[in-house]
Amino acid sequence: MSAPVGEIRLRLAVQADVPAIDQCVQAAYRHFVARIGQPPGPMRDDYSMLIHHRTVYVASVGIAIAGLLVLQQTRDDCVLENVAVDPAWQRRGIGKLLLEHAERCATGAGYDTICLYTNELMVENRYLYSRIGYREFDRRIEQGFSRVYMRKHLVCAAQSTGSGHLNRVGEGEADPLYAGVKDERVR
Repeated sequence: MSAPVGEIRLRLAVQADVPAIDQCVQAAYRHFVARIGQPPGPMRDDYSMLIHHRTVYVASVGIAIAGLLVLQQTRDDCVLENVAVDPAWQRRGIGKLLLEHAERCATGAGYDTICLYTNELMVENRYLYSRIGYREFDRRIEQGFSRVYMRKHLVCAAQSTGSGHLNRVGEGEADPLYAGVKDERVR
């Protein structure tokens, strides 16, 4: 399944992607179930509903869904709710491309920070996020999960190239999923 980075496409998810998204998420998070004592939140999410109420991107290689990104925008924050890469496609830069795209979306929508949360027992995730500039700012118990909230300061939104596809809530279109958005080549 080796594919050069140039063959990876990032696009907005559609309803037809839901079965492949579910498979990707189940594979990506399966190894955490025993550690945290229950399926992680992303394994329980309804991706059909998320496609309608969030901004969901998929990273595809050919017809395979290799990874996904779920973003939520609020008045105060752009929240990276989920980034997952199928283990069969890991260590090929797909996660990095998805994280970088999330940051471009946030700055393009006028945010100067991006936030995320992860389970406190997912220590490797916390380590990775801290290495790429995220800093812990809160801990919460939500839906039975001990979550660590992290934030990353981004390049000033005024300096952004506007390449993100999110609209800030209350500014312009209410729906962050623009009709007619073309697939983007991710490099």
